[in-house]
Amino acid sequence: MFARSVLMIRFVVGLLFVAGTMLGCAQNHFNIPTENFAEKVKVLGVAPIFMDADSDITHPQKDLLIPLISDLNRKYEPLFVRKLQSTGNFYAVTLQADEPRQLFNSLVARKEKRDDAGTQYNKYFWKNDALSAYIKKNRLDAVMVIVVSGLTKTSKIYSSNLMTSLETDFNFLTMTAQIVGPDGTIMWEYPNFRGRLLPYYPLINLQYPDFSESEANVSRKTEVRFKTLDGIRRTLEQKKSDLLFRETQEPENYGRLFEEMTSLIKHSVDKPAKGAEADGKTLPTPDESQKPGVTPGNLVPASTPAPAAEAPDQLPVPDSAVEAPTSPNSAPSEIVPAR
Repeated sequence: MFARSVLMIRFVVGLLFVAGTMLGCAQNHFNIPTENFAEKVKVLGVAPIFMDADSDITHPQKDLLIPLISDLNRKYEPLFVRKLQSTGNFYAVTLQADEPRQLFNSLVARKEKRDDAGTQYNKYFWKNDALSAYIKKNRLDAVMVIVVSGLTKTSKIYSSNLMTSLETDFNFLTMTAQIVGPDGTIMWEYPNFRGRLLPYYPLINLQYPDFSESEANVSRKTEVRFKTLDGIRRTLEQKKSDLLFRETQEPENYGRLFEEMTSLIKHSVDKPAKGAEADGKTLPTPDESQKPGVTPGNLVPASTPAPAAEAPDQLPVPDSAVEAPTSPNSAPSEIVPAR
């Protein structure tokens, strides 16, 4: 019974996530007008995913955790690039072949811990001159920078049976992203709260509450422990399941963040209303097309007499033999489609 309840919860959560993603696509999540972004950014470069080693990471084996996360970042970068390519919004999306740590140090200017609408995250700012030179060097219209960083924040975590919980400070790894233009303008960023409240998921929680230990010792105090490096690696490599609970080839944690960011980047520029223009020429207004004696479909005067009925033994008169009478309000010389 418990297993069925867990499966049902996962199914409902999956449906809510899909619905939220579809609703999010209908909003503008860019810092500039969407049509301006579509016009300016045809070739998008994706920098290698950065790992901010100087961020708030309190894991006791931090020196071993940093290279582990850096390797996983490189492993899953192509997956994100393919998702961006599948949007169809760019002529080209290219993954830049740079050393992440060196490139990060050359581009980053500073960072801030932000709290927007109750969501805490690390926001990064870049050196405009260095970033502009990097974009021009690689012949890009804009570059996307993604940073994995440590963040300590208060969170409430439940046990596996959902019967107990603990609310305290936990140490997380989070992911932020920005699309930056050659002039330093941040065209798009994640998280971004322009369109709706954003479910900002962490990449992984580096800690966990030991409910089993407190239960075994009949203790009211629950200890918070750090996950092992092997546990972190297995968690980040765990495959995602589809709505039918079949295992896919995508990693669950990375894939969830990649899907969320891609859904906020995918856009469609509004086209001119149908009938507003034809072949670059303005159509007549309704008042012009509804003048007395003018039929919008063929612009022939309404006073033209109908042709006489043909007798059974009489051949039809050729069109060239009948000349339309001249009307004082002559129709335009060009044929215009009906509205």
